[in-house]
Amino acid sequence: MLTMRISVVVPVYNESENIQPLVEGLAKLKPDLQDLEIVLVDDGSSDDTWQQIETCISGDADFRLLRIPENRGQSNAMLQGMHSADGDVIVFMDGDLQNDPSDIPLLVGKLQDCDVACGYRANRKDTWSRRMASRIGNTIRNWVTRDGIRDTGCSLKAFKRECRDDIPPLDGAHRFLAAYFTLHGRRIKEVPVKHHARRYGQSKYTNLGRLPRTLADLFGFCWYRKRLLRQDEKSRKG
Repeated sequence: MLTMRISVVVPVYNESENIQPLVEGLAKLKPDLQDLEIVLVDDGSSDDTWQQIETCISGDADFRLLRIPENRGQSNAMLQGMHSADGDVIVFMDGDLQNDPSDIPLLVGKLQDCDVACGYRANRKDTWSRRMASRIGNTIRNWVTRDGIRDTGCSLKAFKRECRDDIPPLDGAHRFLAAYFTLHGRRIKEVPVKHHARRYGQSKYTNLGRLPRTLADLFGFCWYRKRLLRQDEKSRKG
């Protein structure tokens, strides 16, 4: 039985139909993760996602809710949820049910031997075009970031609380979490996790639509890395 305080942070945006099965799946974690909080972050949804959340949790004290008045993106929602969390371990996962909450205890258990556990989708349920785009994107990203992670698109990640400040408040930071952790010398393990096809709602991304944003975020990472290296050099000289 795991006794650490675990904070699971789940950003959602226009996921009304997914909320009930999401809440039910997360609630099933309680027997394995006794000291648990679940932070649901509504990123300015324009449908009835917020109303569904309030209805489905029905006063469950293990759930905490954050509501962002307007849509500001996944990175902002993750960061706000993370900084409001009080766990010894923080877990990120998507709210579209493509991640499986049942994998969370597995990732948390790996933290006995490392600082960060990154899920990778061992048997992806995406279309061929999406898998190919992901493979190309991961190759380019690895060439730039040198973090060695095979599946940065898998949002399911668990990390110790002390790693929290490794993530800069940059738009798009969620795409390069492992790279930021690597910059700070964290020990990372990759863990195979389940992947499900989206059942309800629509994806917020397309292959072409995501490309310009990803490239901009990659430049942001390079800027941050250069800034960090300059700071390290100054501290060594000073």
